[in-house]
Amino acid sequence: MRNNFRSLALSAALIAPAAAHANGDVAWDILAGLTSEVGPRMPGSEAEARARVWAEARLKALGFSSVVVEPFTIRGYVRGRDEASLVAPIPFRLAVTALGYSGDTPDKGIAADVVYFPTLDALKAAPDGSLAGKIAFIDHAMKRNQDGSGYGPYGQVRRAGPAIASGKGAVGVVIRSIGTDSHRNPHTGGTTFPEGVKPIPAGAVSNPDADLIARIAASGKPIRIALTLTGKTTEGLPSGNVIGDLPGRDPTLPPILLGCHLDSWDLGTGAIDDAAGCAIVTAAALKVQEGGQPLRTIRVLWAGSEELGGFGGKAYAQKHGEPHALAMESDFGAGRVWRVNTNFWTSNKPLADRIATALAPMGIVRGTGPVEGGTDVEPMIEKQKLAVVDLNQDGTYYFDLHHTPDDTLDKVDPADLAQNVAAWTAVLKIVANEAGALTPAP
Repeated sequence: MRNNFRSLALSAALIAPAAAHANGDVAWDILAGLTSEVGPRMPGSEAEARARVWAEARLKALGFSSVVVEPFTIRGYVRGRDEASLVAPIPFRLAVTALGYSGDTPDKGIAADVVYFPTLDALKAAPDGSLAGKIAFIDHAMKRNQDGSGYGPYGQVRRAGPAIASGKGAVGVVIRSIGTDSHRNPHTGGTTFPEGVKPIPAGAVSNPDADLIARIAASGKPIRIALTLTGKTTEGLPSGNVIGDLPGRDPTLPPILLGCHLDSWDLGTGAIDDAAGCAIVTAAALKVQEGGQPLRTIRVLWAGSEELGGFGGKAYAQKHGEPHALAMESDFGAGRVWRVNTNFWTSNKPLADRIATALAPMGIVRGTGPVEGGTDVEPMIEKQKLAVVDLNQDGTYYFDLHHTPDDTLDKVDPADLAQNVAAWTAVLKIVANEAGALTPAP
């Protein structure tokens, strides 16, 4: 029944966007424009370059000042041909995607017997050399939860699994997608091969296909997979950040930094990851200004190349030594905000109380957990020991769509998007007009 309700909600969301656009909703216009006028924005690609041009023009048109593109180069990944099939015990074409920084196969592909591992720990326990000439299959089933906390531990299969398999002699690795859906959509994402570890072809198959492989493995029948992944890791690709300011009344006060990322994976159009985040933070900043010029400058950072290693956030922190007051980020789709966490020191308790009070009428509860900030602002948070406000979104369905072909505009509910903008606006009105120090807990 829950899936039926979810389908009805998504169907309703298909009707609402036209009205949102007609009303001149800034957040929706940014979201629709970025996904429809630019489309997928793979780090280091020509499309990401077009996105920077688009973003610079859009921020200027919205009234931001000091809008600038700050270029840098990255080690990127250029997707090739992604194909995989069961060869034995039954022939079956698998829904597969290469992982970022995957090693490549010859154009004709490879075929090898499969060694099945139910968990990452099982792979770690395999004897050295035991996978020589084999393809490792790493199984795991990410569980759905509201705060998305499963992504950390389950995501290690994608981030570290291929390198571990390579170290044990595997010629390739296939993983169950890091996601919570039951559709035949594979989830991409980056992997890492440390220095000295040979990159091997690494792909993720959809959850239903992983279920099939798991059932066959449980039967004891030998499994053989043919795998073709021809993408290339490429050095020196162009990327960059786009930055814009809404100046405050007192230019001597350090600014508020709002982060999101401009790039996306290439399977969908990057609506929830992370065009929605850029739409939310930018629209909220403008709404604060509509109520009168804030005391502090509000800066938006539309970071480049987050998906392949957080390059934009690192580049921003390296370039900017001027003091900042506080950082926030939106990079978890457009689900409703349900919780707020802060890291203010006891001297700022009244400020934290005011934030919680302002958000309570929206049904947003006060959390007690640690703040996370986000990949695009974390390097600056660490560099300058900044105060942080986290507005936690409902991630119950986020990992159904994350890094898949289904990351498209129709999956965003305009009402949820508006609730995010309202929550961000409420917080920004408080912190951007705070004259005193914004002090994080030590």
